[in-house]
Amino acid sequence: MGLKLHYHNHYHSPRGGALGALLLLLLPIFLPSLFSPLGHASPSMLSEWNVPKSRHQRLLKSALQRQTSEGELSDLWTPLANQSLKPCAESSIAPPLPEKSEGFIQVFLDGGLNQQRMGICDAVAVAKILNATLVIPYLEVNPVWRDSSSFMDIFDVDHFINVLKDDISIVKELPSDFSWSTREYYATAIRATRVKTAPVHASANWYLENVLPVVQSYGIAAIAPFSHRLTFDNLPMDIQRLRCKVNFQALVFVPHIRALGDALISRLRNPSGKSGAVGTNYLQEMPDVKNKQGAGKFVVLHLRFDKDMAAHSACDFGGGKAEKLALAKYRQVIWQGRVLNSQFTDEELRSQGRCPLTPEEIGLLLAALGFDNSTRLYLASHKVYGGEARISTLRRLFPLMEDKKSLASSEERAQIKGKASLLAAVDYYVSMHSDIFISASPGNMHNALVGHRTYENLKTIRPSMSLLGQLFLNKSISWSDFQQSVVEGHQNRQGQIRLRKPKQSIYTYPAPDCMCQA
Repeated sequence: MGLKLHYHNHYHSPRGGALGALLLLLLPIFLPSLFSPLGHASPSMLSEWNVPKSRHQRLLKSALQRQTSEGELSDLWTPLANQSLKPCAESSIAPPLPEKSEGFIQVFLDGGLNQQRMGICDAVAVAKILNATLVIPYLEVNPVWRDSSSFMDIFDVDHFINVLKDDISIVKELPSDFSWSTREYYATAIRATRVKTAPVHASANWYLENVLPVVQSYGIAAIAPFSHRLTFDNLPMDIQRLRCKVNFQALVFVPHIRALGDALISRLRNPSGKSGAVGTNYLQEMPDVKNKQGAGKFVVLHLRFDKDMAAHSACDFGGGKAEKLALAKYRQVIWQGRVLNSQFTDEELRSQGRCPLTPEEIGLLLAALGFDNSTRLYLASHKVYGGEARISTLRRLFPLMEDKKSLASSEERAQIKGKASLLAAVDYYVSMHSDIFISASPGNMHNALVGHRTYENLKTIRPSMSLLGQLFLNKSISWSDFQQSVVEGHQNRQGQIRLRKPKQSIYTYPAPDCMCQA
């Protein structure tokens, strides 16, 4: 924006001081978006007064001139070799479905799509532990994205019930005798049928001792909050395998999400046949792409760089003093100073790998790994903090970068417009069908896709945040040294199976619980 504040010497006069104070008082009234703490997904105007500058100009210049050999490209696009473990979600020791259910289990799930997905898997496991009937989980309205999508709006409910019919009893809604058990009913007072004391990572015994008596007494128990309320350790193998079965087999997106995802995947793989969509903004095909090793292949980049992430990290992202002040103010309003990172310098945070990668930095990482300007890149993300100004460097490195808006027509997007969960579902679906997936920063979507792609033995690059933080701090590093360090540091971070350790999530580390010997 062209707006600038000028501070002249005459502001030292009483009159000038009064005018300056008046201006500061009126700014929030006339430009409220400057000071709004609620714009989670979009950048404030204050942070965009100065376009963010490249923080790695020397590396960027070399990256723009890079050349990748056919051999390097061939290695990049080669699928993962078969590993020692294979998917194994069915349990041979699962007890049969009991003739009589103990009663109904309701759960109320908050968070975004991927946090809710894990909660659904846990809810099925808890219903199995209690021999109870599961009511299709209720998805809370997300306070950030304000998305009211229900389970049935996102997931194929008939498929879900059918896949699990031999494991647990599931109903789409409660019978009329229990129709009083609603979200509104539990919001008005303390209720005997609501269990709100479930500890994080509760054991199976905790549910048997604390929830089963409620179900047996009243015929129903509603558990809220429920996120992360079942342990990952010391559970029977059949319960662990059931969670795997839910995550990797039962949870399938509704047909129109899959259809849109398939259309986007087809356009990414066959860019010359673009005529299927109307009113799109396709980038031009580069002349030599068809003969390249990566022809017909694409990378999905989950660029997790929204305002919450930027502010909470307390890192410097090159937007100057205005951006620092805007993020500090936002951090204070939202978290009231409870951000531990703000006690450290930017250098300390970067060297520890605690700063999310900017679009420029993830672009330099991809370039160093060997991806060239013929690489087709799909951007899976919500609005990026800093907008197009911040993405422009990444676009210079990868001109064939696409997203939902560039690939789909306005008519196709209309079904999911304004629905954060459905937008995320399309990105998840495309990500699962990509040749390579890479996430700029850890988070729920990163964790869910890393686990799911490990289960399917798909190539998934996990950035080494601490290595990259240290490399980016070295302002004199040459491109050849940077590239060598990146390649060597990511040789074993491309989807190789890592066995789950105690307390780690079964959904991020599916081996060995969800897998068996190949």
